[in-house]
Amino acid sequence: MNTNIELNPNRLVSFLKKQPEEFTKSDIVKFIVENDIEMINFRYVAEDGKLKALNFIITSMEHLNQILSTGERVDGSSLFSFIDAGSSDMYVIPRYKTAFLNPFTSTPTLEILCSFYNSEGKPLESAPEYILKKAHRNFKEKTGYTFKALGELEYYVMSEKNDLYPVVDQKGYHTSSPFTNWEHLRTEALRLIAESGGKVKYGHSEVGNFTKENSFYEQHEIEFLPTNVEDTADQLVIAKWILRMLGDEYGVRISFAPKITVGKAGSGLHIHMLLEKDGKNVMVENEKLSEPAKRLIGGLMKLAAPLTAFGNTIPTSYLRLVPHQEAPTNICWGDRNRSVLVRVPLGWLNAADMIHDANPIDKSPLYNASSKQTVEFRAGDGSADIYSFLAALIVAAELGLESDDSLEVAESLYVDANIFHKSQKAVLRKLKSLPESCWESANSLEKYREYFEKYGIFPAGQIDNVIKNLKRYDDHHMNESLYGNSDAIMEIVEKYLHCM
Repeated sequence: MNTNIELNPNRLVSFLKKQPEEFTKSDIVKFIVENDIEMINFRYVAEDGKLKALNFIITSMEHLNQILSTGERVDGSSLFSFIDAGSSDMYVIPRYKTAFLNPFTSTPTLEILCSFYNSEGKPLESAPEYILKKAHRNFKEKTGYTFKALGELEYYVMSEKNDLYPVVDQKGYHTSSPFTNWEHLRTEALRLIAESGGKVKYGHSEVGNFTKENSFYEQHEIEFLPTNVEDTADQLVIAKWILRMLGDEYGVRISFAPKITVGKAGSGLHIHMLLEKDGKNVMVENEKLSEPAKRLIGGLMKLAAPLTAFGNTIPTSYLRLVPHQEAPTNICWGDRNRSVLVRVPLGWLNAADMIHDANPIDKSPLYNASSKQTVEFRAGDGSADIYSFLAALIVAAELGLESDDSLEVAESLYVDANIFHKSQKAVLRKLKSLPESCWESANSLEKYREYFEKYGIFPAGQIDNVIKNLKRYDDHHMNESLYGNSDAIMEIVEKYLHCM
């Protein structure tokens, strides 16, 4: 028995007895015919970062074959602001490995993610999904490593106030029912995400909870397992869609916005990353962080400021990046510290035998946990276009691996766990700060754009568009103007509540 197949919750995997990357058109047809699937939805992410839908009712085998073979034509100018309406036709082509059953429809429906192609049948250079594909392909060619990543998806559930089991403000971390109202929604999401192909690590309630008037705000997190970076993006997009759909079913609002209100925990989109070579994690060497891992960190330090242009794309992003909120404000890195820009999470390198201490009668062999080591980039949030954000992180990682001074940069910006103690103020003042607004972020991207345009990964027009979109907020003095004005703060929070 192939347990990787038997234990996989994706219905297509268990039915076809193969992994998603092995799916072919004939496999999809077989599943549709033998499971009485009546509809297909093409899904794709456009400029606003949300899943779009194109619905097909299957009318014949010929029709089904046509849909799966040639895709469909769509109006690109309505999906991307940088595409001219005069020549806007493009194609959406299904990627078979992404197929999953829609868990929300009464009509049996298959969902498939698509890629964009231009009028000449070539990949659309500016499509976020293709930018990520280009970035990873170039990274592997230039460095010899595979880039794997996972996301930590934080979100708030907003519902009516429940006083039956009152909670302590901002003390929601790992709270369980009945002292959390929406654990059941989270666990249902975990199951549905896994059934859709997402590699879920775990879920839990997060720090943020508070009441305001008759409303209750409760923060949660779903964390994934490391996968090839293209799959990381796909499953995060699908997970956000599933959570919003569940919120709609339960009559509650789900928000991935970076800030719900000032003074309370914001929601991030932390990205863990690792390098693999020949299928082996190379982040650790001789039980210490390896040279490639430190070079990767050096690259993240070098391009930290312009990375916010992709990971922090709305004004409320910069209400989250403030001191004392477990969010980074300075360009530095360290071990286990949750207020640095890049964190090296606790590993299992010196604690391999804990399982036998906890279970003294168990004699099973020790599990090699060295493959679990990652580094975590903590600035990003739910406003990010996840494809472009991951592509930008890959660009920074490649810069780190190829630059002669990356180790020196990394060593100079390492800080210990006490960096934010008052005794370390002099050290803290020497560190550069992250941008404090979309306006500053756009200026940083303008300054460093050559790195992102190198090798044609981000087309120049796409960088122009990112800069233009950031500057249109005109928010370079926003924090000062909002200080102490709770009504104005809530107005801007509500405006960007459903970002990406």
